Amino acid sequence: MFNIIPSYVQEYLPIVIFFAIATVISLVVMGIPIIFAESKPEKDKLAPYECGFEEFGDSRNKFDVRFYLVAILFIIFDIEVIFLFPWALVLKSIGVYGFVSMMIFLLVLIVGFVYEWKKGALEWE
Repeated sequence: MFNIIPSYVQEYLPIVIFFAIATVISLVVMGIPIIFAESKPEKDKLAPYECGFEEFGDSRNKFDVRFYLVAILFIIFDIEVIFLFPWALVLKSIGVYGFVSMMIFLLVLIVGFVYEWKKGALEWE
């Protein structure tokens, strides 16, 4: 039997098929509402912000630094917590050294969290 497709292409064929199917499904899921849904835009839905209160002032005004502080603290603690997942998966293979090093990491994380809490960075006035 002839083999028209080279072997290195055959190895990637399932991946290409997967991406093709994923693309078709996503286009269908995005296209169905465009075809079948009624479009009745309201004034409130077309407003640039849906935050629950009327707009005030210029949108280029400076924000309070607390917005940035809360966002940065969330990102820092969120990324540090992400490190727990791979550690939990390989805990048996890394042994006591891996466990102790993660406990030190968590201790530093908790100390930082308590420090931020005591400084009032998590309070919204």
